[in-house]
Amino acid sequence: MYRWCPSLALHRSQKLRTRYRHSKIGIEMDATTRSAIEEFLLQRQVAVVGASDDPRKFGHRVFVALQQHGRYPIPVNPNAATVTGQPTVPDLRSLKEPVSAVSIITPPAVTERVVVDAIAAGVKLIWMQPGAESPAAVQQARDAGIQVIAGGPCLLVALRGLR
Repeated sequence: MYRWCPSLALHRSQKLRTRYRHSKIGIEMDATTRSAIEEFLLQRQVAVVGASDDPRKFGHRVFVALQQHGRYPIPVNPNAATVTGQPTVPDLRSLKEPVSAVSIITPPAVTERVVVDAIAAGVKLIWMQPGAESPAAVQQARDAGIQVIAGGPCLLVALRGLR
């Protein structure tokens, strides 16, 4: 159902009340999603759940792209010791300092567990990368008052629009 992020296909079932073109990343989205993306991109420190040291993996690409755009990503991965030489933490509950933004690059079943940790950690923004979305996880995060970006937009494309 999901294609890699450059396709940026919105779900057919998604009903947008207000449609317009986002000038920087060139995709159609509602005002709430645009606002959440703009807020996310203002964050200097972002936890990257699913960060990887393997350059072929999407979690690695997101982590490095955040670094290249002046952000301070925190790698979260229970199966890796380091990502690009930076020590990882196994989960969001293990963070030494709180973060307000999290990018999730995990399978949907794992995303649901990550959202539980994000709620406990006081996260304010979650960006579920294409393929990580779970309707249950999206609803649970929104019910907890977390702004959620899901259903198409890709962080890599949004960062590219900042250049």
